[in-house]
Amino acid sequence: MKLGLVAGGGDVPRLIAEHYVQQERPVFVVGLKGFAGEWINSVPHEVCGIAEIGKQIKALKKAGCDTISMIGIVKRPDFSTLKPDMKGVSLLPRVLKSARQGDDALLRELISIFEDEGFRVVGAQELVSELQARRTVYHDAGLTDALKEDITRAFTVAGEIGRLDIGQGVVVAEGLVLAVEAQEGTDLMLERVATLPDTLKGKDGNRSGCLLKRPKPIQEERIDLPTIGPGTIERAAKAGLSAVVVVENGALMVHLDSMIGLCQKYGVSLIGVGASGDFPE
Repeated sequence: MKLGLVAGGGDVPRLIAEHYVQQERPVFVVGLKGFAGEWINSVPHEVCGIAEIGKQIKALKKAGCDTISMIGIVKRPDFSTLKPDMKGVSLLPRVLKSARQGDDALLRELISIFEDEGFRVVGAQELVSELQARRTVYHDAGLTDALKEDITRAFTVAGEIGRLDIGQGVVVAEGLVLAVEAQEGTDLMLERVATLPDTLKGKDGNRSGCLLKRPKPIQEERIDLPTIGPGTIERAAKAGLSAVVVVENGALMVHLDSMIGLCQKYGVSLIGVGASGDFPE
């Protein structure tokens, strides 16, 4: 197997590429212009526009890739400003039709395009299992009955917004849904929560509530799994939250040691619940 990474932003593509390099396993990166970081210069790569699908496919085949993973942060583009190549032009009607049906439909269409070209598409969790969330208490800063009730409610609400293909994250405090994630993403959602009055949310020294991220029930799990990292913990702490919660096998956790260190610093719990929302024993 030779792996090709179609890489957007964030740390996950870099960590996977480094993992493969350290193991002396072949890897080639298609860096998406405007998203992928400068780290791609340290590995065999080619930079392509997001709509240059023909160029992406040609580069992956020329590099001998038979397996690909589409990883990293890619914000939904303004389709009117895209500059597709000839292959992209031919595929644009398919892509636009799926985009109107929601993010998950769009991602499934993109996977289908690469599969039609003979590539096997895999998820990040298949490449580096250490990144995958487990059902456990990573750090316990006080898992009270009230917090468990918030987590249970957040799990239910996240399932509903996921079923409607809205987002993956929810913030709940003392039974109140303070925010749901839509196109703005988790970081901006948490920054929005931080601006709410203390009568609604917790604060440093008197934390309350949780951020919970879970895959959409309709999720294509080979792409766009929920991801958290140190920045998530920092923002959750600034928002006055008591806990950050993910779902077993349903999230990628980047720089786990740093996250646990920040949880200890701020007094925030980090928890992985089961696939049905059940708590670790």
